[in-house]
Amino acid sequence: MAEGGNELQLLGTWYSTYAIRAKIALGLKGLSYEYIEQDLFGKSELLLKSNPVYKKVPVLVHRGRPVCESRVILEYIDETWAGASPLLLPSDPHDRATARFWATYFDTTFFPVWRLLMRSTTAEQTAEEFRSVVPQVETLERAFTECSKGKAFFGGDAVGLVDVVVGSFVPWFRAVDEVTGTSLFDEAKFPGLAAWADRFLAVDAVREAMPDAGKLLEHHKGFLAKLASQTG
Repeated sequence: MAEGGNELQLLGTWYSTYAIRAKIALGLKGLSYEYIEQDLFGKSELLLKSNPVYKKVPVLVHRGRPVCESRVILEYIDETWAGASPLLLPSDPHDRATARFWATYFDTTFFPVWRLLMRSTTAEQTAEEFRSVVPQVETLERAFTECSKGKAFFGGDAVGLVDVVVGSFVPWFRAVDEVTGTSLFDEAKFPGLAAWADRFLAVDAVREAMPDAGKLLEHHKGFLAKLASQTG
């Protein structure tokens, strides 16, 4: 392992997709670290000190210096341990720009639309929000074709930045599918993404970083029940 002990710490919450991104990247690079679970409803002094601007997870603390925001953390890990494979960002400038573009698309365009589906509490709302998110999945399917160039991952032969950014949400996608009766990455409609998701989850570093599916499903059901009681 390249790091250990107190040199590398990760502040996160077990269900946070953004903290999962950092866990995956650290695992892919073969880095050991101390994971410190955070309570977002009773934020620790360490979290508030490490991320005084946003007061959110994840935060990577490297030799006492904090790095905040998941995408920033991913690139920091990739650059700091550039000698460890895989590289999350490709060496070719255009390919690197393309990867950053699709990662940004997912966070700023895809996620806000899917989030409405995730928060839907009625059958009518679910149907409406699912119709809205399908065009975004179609775009993501095209992105996979463009980025993968016929290979296994968005990053080509190995997991890359877009794989980690999108893939951190796969357990959540499946939990929401289970609750709503939908199929976001439908195998018949989106064969590229459907097969990619299975391959991604089979990667050792990814599997080790993911939350328990049953626990996540119950967490989501509890969230929806609370949301319904507030809006009902």
